[in-house]
Amino acid sequence: VQLQASGGGLVQAGGSLRLSCAASRTIHSSVVMGWYRQAPGKERDLVATLRSGRDANYGDSVSGRFTIFRDNAKNMVYLQMNSLKPEDTAVYYCYAKIDGAAFWGQGTQVTVSS
Repeated sequence: VQLQASGGGLVQAGGSLRLSCAASRTIHSSVVMGWYRQAPGKERDLVATLRSGRDANYGDSVSGRFTIFRDNAKNMVYLQMNSLKPEDTAVYYCYAKIDGAAFWGQGTQVTVSS
């Protein structure tokens, strides 16, 4: 499966962005999908993951500000990011775990200015 992320950009602190990720084929709702991010010089970290029928899982630094949701009919996963901070600046990667294998999108840059 291929994952295509979009929606990144430049935003001022306190602003909002919505990221979108499109899967190239149907992904069962039980598959974990989500987002990770990687800032320059840092490791790739969890942002949020979601599996239908389960609670979303958020990284500590984004909990309460970001919301992940899916449209299974469209094979899409979204990340609504509110109250953005400069430390949210990173490349955001769409992610899916299918039959134990990890799949990654190409990444979309999010830059938050102070």
